[in-house]
Amino acid sequence: MSDQADREAKLRAIAKKKVVYTLPGMEALEVRRDIAYRSTAGGELLMDVYYPTAAAGSGAPVVVCPLAYPDPEARVRMYGPVTSWAQLMAASGMAAVLYGASAPAEDVHAALHHLRTNAGPLGIDAGRMGIFAASGNVTVALSALMRDAQLKCAALLCGYTMDLDGSTAVADTSKQFGFADACAGKSVDDLPDDVPMLFVRAGRDQFPGLNHALDKVIARALARNLPLTLVNHGTGTHGFDLDEDSEPSRGIIRHVLAFLRLHLGALG
Repeated sequence: MSDQADREAKLRAIAKKKVVYTLPGMEALEVRRDIAYRSTAGGELLMDVYYPTAAAGSGAPVVVCPLAYPDPEARVRMYGPVTSWAQLMAASGMAAVLYGASAPAEDVHAALHHLRTNAGPLGIDAGRMGIFAASGNVTVALSALMRDAQLKCAALLCGYTMDLDGSTAVADTSKQFGFADACAGKSVDDLPDDVPMLFVRAGRDQFPGLNHALDKVIARALARNLPLTLVNHGTGTHGFDLDEDSEPSRGIIRHVLAFLRLHLGALG
């Protein structure tokens, strides 16, 4: 099997995975698909909005799932890992947004702007908007926090963050896997003082340099006394939310959903 064929086979296998936790009715909730949010030379970029049980138009809090990989056709919307997280968020009382991107570090801001500008027709509350990201996508999530003062919280799972103290681990891995190193040249000092962040760490993460960079970011954030919550799954590996069907894994997933609900006012 060629390297290209091997990569495609691995992607197909990943696409079939789903989060190892379910909520009643999560796969039957309303989804508005193919909403154009930005026009580019290559065509329109599209997003999907997953809605909670309450009818669209009720002003639901919203969780945006930034994408760090160029994907102008929004194929990510067909991937089980992201769609099952979106369904879980919707079943937990929050709208969830998935979108395609051609220039990930900039398109996240276009997506946020479109959601705010069209909050009424979309049935969301522009004043209660948070971020969720995992793995390589965390770089774009952090960069969004640095530039968007209106975001209310961020849940960040097993993510590549930013290079500090001369390290190049995030930059090197972004080149290898093709995700945007959106925090290149930035530091923890660029993060806002008042936005709650949840970091989930897999103690046995198998991706090179990920935890080394993450640990430095967390230490600097604590030194700044930022509003930070850390959940460390000591025996967990990268993607444990998809691969480890255990009570610790499911408990962390519930914790992530509870964190988002709390800080976006979806409790009750």
